[in-house]
Amino acid sequence: MEQVSRKENKLLNRVEIAFKWKHDGKSTPSRKEVMDLVVTLEPGAKSDLVVVKDCKTRFGQPLTTGMAYIYGDEDSMKVEPDYIFKRHESLRTTSAKEEAPAEEETPVEEEAPAEEGGEQ
Repeated sequence: MEQVSRKENKLLNRVEIAFKWKHDGKSTPSRKEVMDLVVTLEPGAKSDLVVVKDCKTRFGQPLTTGMAYIYGDEDSMKVEPDYIFKRHESLRTTSAKEEAPAEEETPVEEEAPAEEGGEQ
């Protein structure tokens, strides 16, 4: 992966990285693979604070380009729209899911049998 440009956006507390990835002889990289490589490009970056946007692969070419935003903290990520969080939800570490309390099953009350008869 090649870093095309790097910009520090202090107002939004993030680092914006434009990247180019030549993947000769391999399939198009997944979003998770891109996030993992972006973390290696930026020292001190956490994968939970990385957002990959505009990831595009050219037809017939083994070249993927895009933008990655590395936020300083979770509060700064609130500027991203909800669909971005849903898109990256399965790629985040499972630590947040493990901390959530499991819902306890409530016993289901048995229904009384319906009386026969009724309207005729």
